Amino acid sequence: MSKQSQNKLLKLLGVGFGIAVTIGGTIGTGILRKPGPIAGLLGDYWLIMGVWIAVSLYALLGVMCAIELGVSLPQAGSWYVYARRAFGNYFGFITGITSWLGTVSALGFGAYTMSEYIALLVPGLTTYVRIIAVMILIVLTLFHFAGTKAGGRSQEILSFLKALGLIAFVGLCFWFGDKVDYENLKLTTEKVEKPALFFGIIAALQAVFYTFDGWHTASYFSEENTNPAKSLPKSMILGVLMVIIIYLLVNAAILHILPLDILSHSKLAASDAILLIFGEKSAKIVTFFLMLSILGMLNAQTMFAPRVIFSMSRDGLFPAFAQKVNEGGTPSVAMPLTTAGSVFLILIGNFFTIDGKEFSGVLSDIATFFFVMSYAAGFASLLKLRKSEPELSRPFKVPGYPFVPWLLLIVSVMFLGGAIYNDVKSTIFAIVFLVFSYPLYLLQTKKTH
Repeated sequence: MSKQSQNKLLKLLGVGFGIAVTIGGTIGTGILRKPGPIAGLLGDYWLIMGVWIAVSLYALLGVMCAIELGVSLPQAGSWYVYARRAFGNYFGFITGITSWLGTVSALGFGAYTMSEYIALLVPGLTTYVRIIAVMILIVLTLFHFAGTKAGGRSQEILSFLKALGLIAFVGLCFWFGDKVDYENLKLTTEKVEKPALFFGIIAALQAVFYTFDGWHTASYFSEENTNPAKSLPKSMILGVLMVIIIYLLVNAAILHILPLDILSHSKLAASDAILLIFGEKSAKIVTFFLMLSILGMLNAQTMFAPRVIFSMSRDGLFPAFAQKVNEGGTPSVAMPLTTAGSVFLILIGNFFTIDGKEFSGVLSDIATFFFVMSYAAGFASLLKLRKSEPELSRPFKVPGYPFVPWLLLIVSVMFLGGAIYNDVKSTIFAIVFLVFSYPLYLLQTKKTH
């Protein structure tokens, strides 16, 4: 294999993979863990559903923007590619690194959560949760060295099983919802002290944004798509619509089963709902499904995160070794480097908590902040490119331009401001990175010149 071909991704993916990776890259730990904390923050049925509907609309409109950018600039890396093209190398560097670090954090959070569920099935492994999390990431990385084709097929299978399982969950909740015995639910029903409404909504949005991250995942693979101009619009719109429908139905099902005062204390709302319906014997079955759901998300993240630093490396904004690709189309250095970052976060988790918040919760907050920064960069890039490169081929254009990207950009910036104000200690990691980003950028570009 020549050196030139080693640095080239393979065109192997189509509509089916795009839908699967959207579902798999979005639906994971969030929908399983966040409904309880969100109920505790808001304490009102319509407020809870309103927050989910608002972020659903954000994701649907955001997908329209990501499609225009993805078919206009069909290169691996998504937000990084668009930001660099629109605003130059430094802005691209910030966007690429924050996008990558957000997924590194999410990978760590997901693997840690999956290992917690394994420990629920096998209590003797409780003391080895971090080691199990590390092993999950290592095994996934080794599997994906088989290549893009194997990774894509595994994503399609996992996403199908995940969607089927969640739809079955919704059906069970509504079918048996009027026959449950609340005495089986071993949770306190003490009243939760809610924050002020504004701060409660900001914190709830932070949780839902984390849950929805992944709606743009297919755009990371536009370079590997056999026909991005035709495939991306279909796969991304269908994928995000399926995610929205599943999320809203799952929330409605959970709220149908669990009273708000009980839901507010629930760390695993879906599991508690099934426990109410089928009793203690159902716990292991639910836990196994939760693990399968998380595995689908980890599988997608392990695939798309390395594409960011691979693309940056190709452009001279990341060390050159990260652009190596093996015969199967896998970024052979960028992938283990991504895994190493997540492993590092998992291993240092013993050493800090923030205001009593569990380490996994801190990781999800950090990831959310980085994700929304990337979204904002993408929306700004679309607006800039429409003006600076009007001749650029755009097989798909955002409906409602320029209102839609401007609205999404303003909402994203407002959310980031609210997140900083509401949770300075968690977002400080992102802020510290921004402070040091320019020296890091100068160091990298100096090496490439």
